[in-house]
Amino acid sequence: MTFNTSELYILFIRLFVNLIFMTIIIRFLYYPITKRKDYLFTYYLIGTITFFLCFSLKKLDIDTGMGLGLFAIFGIIRYRTDAIEIKEMTYLFLVIGLSVVNAMLATEIKKNVYEINMLELLFINSIVCLLLFVLEYLWLVKHETRKIITYDRIDLISSDKYDEMKADLEQRTGIKINRCEVGKVDFLRDIALIQIFYYSSDQTFSNFGQGNN
Repeated sequence: MTFNTSELYILFIRLFVNLIFMTIIIRFLYYPITKRKDYLFTYYLIGTITFFLCFSLKKLDIDTGMGLGLFAIFGIIRYRTDAIEIKEMTYLFLVIGLSVVNAMLATEIKKNVYEINMLELLFINSIVCLLLFVLEYLWLVKHETRKIITYDRIDLISSDKYDEMKADLEQRTGIKINRCEVGKVDFLRDIALIQIFYYSSDQTFSNFGQGNN
């Protein structure tokens, strides 16, 4: 049994960089806004296993195998029991994508010594984190959340009674609503599906739509 210390060194450095930038994205950019601890668990584990899978597949140097492996990685997004909102899906794709980049970025070989192009590795990760910070905290300051409500006052769903319906929803839910849209209407049961939009940060006593803390 032989140990290649050069490859082990490469693995440790890549893994360290990947974990550092995953922590920046997941813990310091994503979590302060959403407060979703369940997704922290998911993102960390999926990002880490994606990294190890791609790093292992790269050592095989099989193009077909690598393609099938990456296809399987991104295919797991479809196998879920609960629907994931588009923002959470974007973060999941981001975590997976960075893990793939950190595992597969070209490694130079000079005189049988492996050298990682750390400048490229750090540059790619830094640009992604910087763009994410700008979008979350500087440009898109407020995140608009939406919730679907089963509404029993179908007499208020007409356009001329929009303000009255909005006021009734705010009074009954305690949510300061920005806007609302009428969806499916069931006249047999006298109910309608109303989609409301609101800013979580504007709510005084509860953080609706952000999941369990």
